[in-house]
Amino acid sequence: MYISELLTVDRASLLEKAKKVLAVQAHPDDFEFFAGGTIAKLAQRGCEITYLTVTDGSRSTTNPKVTPEKLAETRMEEQEKAAKILGVKHLKWLGYTDSEFQPTLEARGKIIRAIRQTRPDVLMTLDPWLPYEAHPDHVNTGLASCWAAMFSGFTNVNQEHFGEGLEPHQVSTVCLAISAKYNAYVDITETIDLKIKALAQHKSQFQSETEVGLGPFEMWETIIKSVAEGFGRERGMRYAEVFKVLTPLEMHCNLSLAR
Repeated sequence: MYISELLTVDRASLLEKAKKVLAVQAHPDDFEFFAGGTIAKLAQRGCEITYLTVTDGSRSTTNPKVTPEKLAETRMEEQEKAAKILGVKHLKWLGYTDSEFQPTLEARGKIIRAIRQTRPDVLMTLDPWLPYEAHPDHVNTGLASCWAAMFSGFTNVNQEHFGEGLEPHQVSTVCLAISAKYNAYVDITETIDLKIKALAQHKSQFQSETEVGLGPFEMWETIIKSVAEGFGRERGMRYAEVFKVLTPLEMHCNLSLAR
């Protein structure tokens, strides 16, 4: 896409017309929280969606009775159930330890491999430049994913992949969730119930009689609907999710035209 075209392009359309999406998240549940309605909408339109989960989610509890090994197993099962509800076709796991992921060259290469395997139109990840984000997994997953999107089409990067039968693939669009500088609104009025249903599968992350998590699920359901209503009002929608949608050109030498 030429720079002149970027001045007028509908950013949401770059996401909504995608035929394949690779969604790279730090933990099981990230995209149910931040993009579940959009993912369900894309899947209903026939988009093939792959989740790549970077960490095992094994540290995300305050319950001393739950071991890291058991929590990792539980969260994988929860993610499988949630993904099925949203219509996600494929699940991939990198298995890094929750809270310890670093954006190394090795990690970048693993994400590049996933891009070359799935060959998506859109790479979705978390915005690594979100102000005040204190979870290193969110920041580092976003960074490693953006780096991978930048270099996945280069023939001299990770050439070992070519021996696996893979070829370079340039992602055309990068979609950043939980962004403070969003430029795309997606109407999720028809899919917010699926988002809530999918999020409810992550029982280990919510307070119950046996688990100590982020708080009661009912509280989070109210928060999520309230946030989606707020975004929706900005564009005359009942419920919306928002994203920063960029092209690789805009992510190089600060050539961003998407204010």
